[in-house]
Amino acid sequence: MKMKKSALYTGVAAIVLVAGATTLAMLADESAEPSAAVASTAEAGTDITVYKSPNCSCCQSWAEHLAANGFDTNIVETDNLSEVKQKYGVPREMASCHTALIGDVVIEGHVPADDIVAYLEKPQFNTVGLSVPGMVQGSPGMETGRKQDYKVIAFSANGQQSVFREYTDY
Repeated sequence: MKMKKSALYTGVAAIVLVAGATTLAMLADESAEPSAAVASTAEAGTDITVYKSPNCSCCQSWAEHLAANGFDTNIVETDNLSEVKQKYGVPREMASCHTALIGDVVIEGHVPADDIVAYLEKPQFNTVGLSVPGMVQGSPGMETGRKQDYKVIAFSANGQQSVFREYTDY
């Protein structure tokens, strides 16, 4: 009788150990997903369409920054950027020299590629996209000259804004 109880306890212990190991493996796999998403964004490329003036070299430099960071860029040259900005809900105070789209996400101005990836991984509730308003020296595509502090702003269609990331101390 003791032998049967011992075998039963051993069998139950083995099942518990296997179940525990399986659970840990599943949890470890789930926690690996965000980094897999980062890798897939960078490796597979994310399609981004950049609307820019035909004469703007800094917009071209920004598009090259995106391409160097794994984005598949499609450039559309237009002389009517204000119409593009209006169509996609870019508030006037968020405006810059170019507007880009990744699906429904609007990227306005010289937003760093890393910030775009971070935003795509964890979109801000009720926002349309990101902006670096104006033409800030030191932002991607605007590296010449004295660098300025700047903010990457998440913005919504109703005009609400929040700081997504800050670049200071140049």
